[in-house]
Amino acid sequence: MTPRQSVRMERVNGIGGFFFRANSQQGLIDWYRDNLGVETMNPSGAGGVWMQDAGPTVFSPFPADTDYFGRPDQTYMLNFRVNDLDALLAQLKAAGANVDERVEYLEGIGRFGWVTDPEGNRIELWQPAASADPAAAG
Repeated sequence: MTPRQSVRMERVNGIGGFFFRANSQQGLIDWYRDNLGVETMNPSGAGGVWMQDAGPTVFSPFPADTDYFGRPDQTYMLNFRVNDLDALLAQLKAAGANVDERVEYLEGIGRFGWVTDPEGNRIELWQPAASADPAAAG
């Protein structure tokens, strides 16, 4: 019997929180709520808890020298699942957000777009493949 067969390994069952520094804490709390619908809790415990829809979560380290996250000192990039990428990107543009004009489609994975929050953090928006197939959009 191998160690994997004889011992049940405990594991995490989801992401319980995402915490990051902000120069303008209230400004980012407002921006994420108003532009992306993410309820946030500030360190004092005030605010909401965002209840996300069930679905896939990708957890992936990238090479230290990646340029995929935007600016070189950005050490992480949030990726949010969305139902309608085009509608959300249009909504963000109308609100004056810094939206990347590029949208990418990866077969079997989905469509991707990007926005930068007011403090320069690049955020990826992902419409998973089941709802993102350009052929299905007609």
